[in-house]
Amino acid sequence: MLLFVRSITWLATRIRGCELVDPRGRDLPGFAAGAHIDLTLENGLTRAYSLTGDPAERRRYSIAVLREEAGAGSAHIHDRLRVGDRVEVSPPKNDFPLDPDARRYRLIAGGIGIAPLMAMLAELRRRRADWILDYATRSPEETAFLDELQILAATGRVRLHHDGGDPARGLDIARALAEPMPGTQLYCCGPAGMMAAAAEASRHWPEGSVHFEYFTRRETAPAPRAPDRPFRVKLTRSGGEYEVGARESIVEALRRHGIAVRTSCEFGYCGTCLTPYRAGEPIHRDLILDAERRRRFVLICCARAASEVLELDL
Repeated sequence: MLLFVRSITWLATRIRGCELVDPRGRDLPGFAAGAHIDLTLENGLTRAYSLTGDPAERRRYSIAVLREEAGAGSAHIHDRLRVGDRVEVSPPKNDFPLDPDARRYRLIAGGIGIAPLMAMLAELRRRRADWILDYATRSPEETAFLDELQILAATGRVRLHHDGGDPARGLDIARALAEPMPGTQLYCCGPAGMMAAAAEASRHWPEGSVHFEYFTRRETAPAPRAPDRPFRVKLTRSGGEYEVGARESIVEALRRHGIAVRTSCEFGYCGTCLTPYRAGEPIHRDLILDAERRRRFVLICCARAASEVLELDL
């Protein structure tokens, strides 16, 4: 759908907020807290951005964009996007949903990782749920949504941590997650180092109670693994069957045979290429699917197969 840029605002150092609306003022497709949209920019790039607004608001989508040194998408939005421009936007998708039945919610954000959690705060406040947010940044100037969060900090619900660039002076994640309370769901989004620390600190939390939203690949070294081997993919709807080489992805193999596949990051963290599978044993290498979803879906930009054939619903 083609949306209109109604406003661009300064949220913090290197972070801009963009408000997107229907050109005719119509309601937009609804979304749940944690959802994101894909923007297709004039330079041909497609990038995913979390929705930061209240899910109850149907007339606008709000996103927050951090300008990254190596980010062609974020640079285009900061340097080229203007109020009045039209942008191609996907319907909302959600790989980071809130558990509606949790007794309490523990939220941890770092830097631009606050983006998906802002919609969660709106939803949790409306429900009058039990929640706490820890938000770590370098300084107040680099803290997005600072005014709103300072009001909530006065109630004790939000704790702001400014480390001045020295993580040792900031949020102690190991201490924060040392003792999970029964019925608590943890949601974390931030830089790779923070995410790795949170994953390590929450290993003892109950299965299914920890949720991460990754914007980029983990910076930690991957565990050693056996060399990749060729396998075949069978497309159950179109009927084709194709060899996937040891040094190519499923996406690359399909494109080699003229089959169009929609992708964005091609690293296994955005969910654009999420595909149901019908048979076979996939090897999951994504960063976003939980155990339940891995029983039904694969991200074909990075997944491989332990079986000779992997049947995809394509």
